[in-house]
Amino acid sequence: MFKRDIKNHWQVTYQQNGYPHVQQGWVLSPDRKDEFDPFILMAEDWFKRGTFSDHPHRGFQTITYVIDGRLEHIDNHGGHSILDAGDVQYMNAGWAARHAEEAVDDDLIHTLQLWLNLPKRLKETTTSYQNVLLEEAPVVAFDGGQVRIYSGEIAGVMGPLDSLVPITMSEVSLAPGATYRHVLPANHNAFLYVLAGELEVGSSQTRLAKTMAATLTFDEQAENSELELTAVSRTKVLIYSGQPIREETIAYGPFVMNTEDEIRQAYRDYHDGKFGPPAVL
Repeated sequence: MFKRDIKNHWQVTYQQNGYPHVQQGWVLSPDRKDEFDPFILMAEDWFKRGTFSDHPHRGFQTITYVIDGRLEHIDNHGGHSILDAGDVQYMNAGWAARHAEEAVDDDLIHTLQLWLNLPKRLKETTTSYQNVLLEEAPVVAFDGGQVRIYSGEIAGVMGPLDSLVPITMSEVSLAPGATYRHVLPANHNAFLYVLAGELEVGSSQTRLAKTMAATLTFDEQAENSELELTAVSRTKVLIYSGQPIREETIAYGPFVMNTEDEIRQAYRDYHDGKFGPPAVL
């Protein structure tokens, strides 16, 4: 069993944008996407209605976790939903997604949105959406806490989120002093983000607190791996992992492709109406 440790860690910083996109921070900065493979970026946003109206995507997937407030989603294929705290939406943009994500009424919505790359062979797949409500994600209890499994197999339980590429996503809650060993596929690149509290992570017992993120060591030759977490105070942490794709990737605007020509083609297709009609809330 390979013992995971902290590779890099940092405090997320935020910029104040005003109204309606009140505040934003990069949990995973897009200029480090090669380090995060298969993940492109993760944005933490606080916003009011009018921030993320109708817009397109191509070539990747998103996983949106609602921290607080109500998130309303509509797409131009007839999909519509309202998500609350702890709910997750998965989108495969594939060839041509067009949707809107907005706060409900006068809510101030607080979200984490992760961009997950698609390999070249899957970039033209059919657009799809999947909601995973808080109560639909199975929970495994242990002494001093619990792990909620959104995607992948964790603690012998499979999460309901069905990504096109192999990933895990889980939310670990710990009481002060509790220790938990989180088992992950050894060939997955992984990171975590601390939602609340303070904890010690990995064989180095690196101390991380709220709004800190970290990437983890991994060994593709090992059969399995585990990460040890010990809570200093009452703690909640999100842990993500995914198998690296290792392809040349260009992320530009709302598109993630393999070449600049493919980015230009995506813009042409969008302006030519090939993404379909607007998604209007």
